[in-house]
Amino acid sequence: MEVVSMTEKSGKPRDGFAHGTGERDGTGTGYDVVIVGGGAAGLSAALVLGRARLRALVVDAGEPRNAPSSHMQGYLSRDGMSPAAFLAAGREEVAGYGVELLAGRVTDVTRNDTGTGTGTGTGTGTADFTALLDGGRTVRARRLIVATGLKDELPAVPGVAERFGRDVLHCPFCHGWEVRDQPFGVLASSAMSVHQALMVSRWSKDVVFFLHTVAEEELSDQDLRRLAAAGVDVVPGEVAGLVAEDDRLTGVRLADGSVHARSVLYVGPRPVPRTSLLERLGAELSETPFGAYPVVDPTGLTSVPGVWAAGNAVGFAEQVVHAASGGYRAAAAIVGDLLMTDLDTATTG
Repeated sequence: MEVVSMTEKSGKPRDGFAHGTGERDGTGTGYDVVIVGGGAAGLSAALVLGRARLRALVVDAGEPRNAPSSHMQGYLSRDGMSPAAFLAAGREEVAGYGVELLAGRVTDVTRNDTGTGTGTGTGTGTADFTALLDGGRTVRARRLIVATGLKDELPAVPGVAERFGRDVLHCPFCHGWEVRDQPFGVLASSAMSVHQALMVSRWSKDVVFFLHTVAEEELSDQDLRRLAAAGVDVVPGEVAGLVAEDDRLTGVRLADGSVHARSVLYVGPRPVPRTSLLERLGAELSETPFGAYPVVDPTGLTSVPGVWAAGNAVGFAEQVVHAASGGYRAAAAIVGDLLMTDLDTATTG
């Protein structure tokens, strides 16, 4: 595991005591907040916590959802920036406020029920949670933010995984402008894929909707009317693979051997939320057509006291800008929560 050293914005080493409560036990393993996941949500939360002079640790497994993409779009002032450069800049910023960054994985987490709690926490300087890291190290935290995101499971069509993030795409808001007016294909995975085929027609008037394993009878009359009105051609038959020349997509090949010339293919991955830690803690999940996600309040607080969630851990449609906002809200709520808990403890003796 690699730890990024802590420094204050002044360039002086952070002492770990005066600006946070996590070191009150003197063991060097306690934090105010442990953030699981170092993407946009986790780093945004870390930035707020560091600026609030709390001791925070970010544990990141290095598996961002948008890693296959060479650029990200729709983030004001960062439009077109590479995801890797975005995260590198974020890590540098949060480290400047004394946040620790640890490359690794949280394999388990338990809640320490001390019975002394007030509000959402224990009401003391001691840790509410113990997290086990790969390699065997344990760390303790008063509060926890789960920003573990999700994994996209791609359709099992030869060529899709290899080209994903380049000319095999899933979000027109992320990539539509860059491929505008090119011949699009849309690979159906269910009748819900009609929505995707209709949406991408905003960026190209040459769209073919490949039904793949979906029967035409599964489409409603309204679906067919809308597809026709949008000028989307519907092609039945299973897709057998993609055709590429000079490392560029040139066509979609059906099982019958026919090839339809296309430069871009949109697919609908199956989102798999990384909720194992939340499940271990007993967080309430809500089933959706896109996976099971934790039930949260407007700040990201889950049903487990002291545990917040942000980013794609709370919903499949969270873009980078949404994830950053969710991390900010969660962190701001935790700053107030810890302050009020400590004040209540001080007034009750």
